[in-house]
Amino acid sequence: MPPIPASDITLGILAGGRASRLGGIDKAWLQRDGVAQVERWRRRFASETSATLISANRCRERYERLGLRAVADRHDGDLGPLAGLDALAAACDTPWLLTLPVDLVGVNDCLVPSLSAAASAHGAYAVDDDGPQPLVALWPTASLREAAARAIAANDLAIHSLQRHLRMVAVRLDGVRFGNLNTPQDLAAAGAVPGETDSPA
Repeated sequence: MPPIPASDITLGILAGGRASRLGGIDKAWLQRDGVAQVERWRRRFASETSATLISANRCRERYERLGLRAVADRHDGDLGPLAGLDALAAACDTPWLLTLPVDLVGVNDCLVPSLSAAASAHGAYAVDDDGPQPLVALWPTASLREAAARAIAANDLAIHSLQRHLRMVAVRLDGVRFGNLNTPQDLAAAGAVPGETDSPA
């Protein structure tokens, strides 16, 4: 499969988590070297994608001030990240959607080319040294819309199940560890601090 052009890919940042282990702060606005996580990922993928969407259920006006479009979950109840994927797919205007959690510490330089090369028509997700990372993935948007709707209707919330139904390809990235900002210890190790206006949900 030829490389997928940036014009065909939207970046979808999953920022709707509750961050219960961090007292409910909004991870999107954690600061590292003075840059908020959400802005860090927009900048990182600016040359490899044509648009950015944020899956977020609070502080939407804050994203708007950065020129970012935030989309809220379309379904009630605790559906986990599947709700965010559904919202992003519904709002996405390009054939492909690249997703990643806002609380990743880092990604490898060749993430998009690696996923793109393996995606075929079915999409691909990353496997780093810590194991499968199903939310670091390149999704065929139209197929994701349909599959997410079916999964929600069936209350089948597991992302690996969704990817199995879509026949997505696992892409092993040897020597790569994305990391996550889940605990105070993670924040300290990454040099991350809450943004000035962050407050618990």
